[in-house]
Amino acid sequence: MAGILAGFLAPWVLISAGRAQDVPGIEICTVEKTMERRTSCLQSNVDFLQKTIAKLAADHAQKLDAANRQIDGLKATVISLQKVVEDLQAAERKTAEALKKKADAPPAKDGAAAKEGGK
Repeated sequence: MAGILAGFLAPWVLISAGRAQDVPGIEICTVEKTMERRTSCLQSNVDFLQKTIAKLAADHAQKLDAANRQIDGLKATVISLQKVVEDLQAAERKTAEALKKKADAPPAKDGAAAKEGGK
C-alpha cells in the first residue's frame, strides 16, 4: 500500500520541485561550487532585489499621490464648512441683535392705541 502511495506521489513531488526553480526570489548562493555559477546566482539575487525595490517604490509613490489628493479634497471640504459656520454665526448675531432691539424698544404704539381706545 505504501509503495502504491509513494509511486502516485513521486511525480507530483518532481513536478513541484521543477516549478520551484522557476520562481523568482532570493537564492542561497553559497552552495554553488564554481565562481561563475556563484556570481550568476548573486547577480540574479541583485536583479530580483532591484526589481522588488522598484515595484515597491512605484506602489508607495502611487499611494502617496492618492493620499495627497485625498488631503487636498479634505482641505477644500474644511474650508467650505468654515464658511458655512461663519455664515451661521453671522445670522445668529443678526437674530440676537434684532431680538435685543425689540426687547429694548418701548411699546409706544400699543400704549397710544390703548389711550385712544379709552377716550
